[in-house]
Amino acid sequence: MVHRVVATAAVVVLVGGAVTGGAWLRADRADQAADARTAAQDRVAGAVTASADDRSTQVLDDMTGVRADTLGAQGSAAAALAAAVTAGGEVLAASDGAVTDEATRQALADELAFAQESAGTSPLALRAVVLRVATATAAVQASHDAWLQQQAAAPKPPPPAGTTKPTSTTTTTAPSCETTYTGPPFYTSPPTDGGDGSNGRLPASALTAISWDVDPHGTPYYLKNAAAAALERLDAAFVAAFGHHLDLDLTYRDYDTQVAMRDALGTVAAVPGTSSHGTGLALDVPELPCEYGYGTPQRDWLVAHGPSYGWVVPSWATQGGSNPEYWHFEYRG
Repeated sequence: MVHRVVATAAVVVLVGGAVTGGAWLRADRADQAADARTAAQDRVAGAVTASADDRSTQVLDDMTGVRADTLGAQGSAAAALAAAVTAGGEVLAASDGAVTDEATRQALADELAFAQESAGTSPLALRAVVLRVATATAAVQASHDAWLQQQAAAPKPPPPAGTTKPTSTTTTTAPSCETTYTGPPFYTSPPTDGGDGSNGRLPASALTAISWDVDPHGTPYYLKNAAAAALERLDAAFVAAFGHHLDLDLTYRDYDTQVAMRDALGTVAAVPGTSSHGTGLALDVPELPCEYGYGTPQRDWLVAHGPSYGWVVPSWATQGGSNPEYWHFEYRG
């Protein structure tokens, strides 16, 4: 009887211990599962956050790229419009009172005013304005060219009473072409190798050769790019008026030639480094024969029409100027 009680107690103890141990094990596993779920949720949340951050960064990069492209296009279109407005303004100023159709000038003026109000609009809109300004500018230029042709074809007024045309036996030089120059001949200069762009040191990239003539040594007549382009247009009008190209004698003069001229001519020549020829913005027509002297049809035409193309006679070179040079012209743009 005693042994049965002890055995029963032992069984109870063993069973109770087993029950208690199983409950503890289940609780521990539940805690581990909860920890695993939490860790998994944290990993998912982290991945979602990282993905969202990546998407945000990509969107920001895309927006930045689009903005940069837009700004680049805007700047390019704005620069093109500024150039078109500048060119249109120059043509408008040069054609004042010298067109066959004044309505073209008014249309250009309207387009230039509209262009001034178009800043800040889209690149596409700016390009459309550029086209409008360019079209109006071309119309004014065509009207101006037609006017020049009309002027060239107009009957010339008869000479004043009492004047006679020199005969082929005349041996004296016309007063308008008198010159006291007795120095050595000088010629136009080619571009300066390695030139830094200063007076008399212009590189090839800064100069353009005139298309229709070369000097006696075979050197092309070079001028600054813009001056050469303007002279080409002026020459086309000159040919329409007189049937031949504008004659040239000197254009660009490099620094070494300026030094040689100063040595040969003294104060008659410019101080080296200050000659207008050294800038590539001046030309001389031939002094003789007397085709371009004061009062000749060719010079009078150049004086009247040259400014429309940016070519003028400086005041000092006029007949009553401080140093009269009927052969000298300068480009002022």
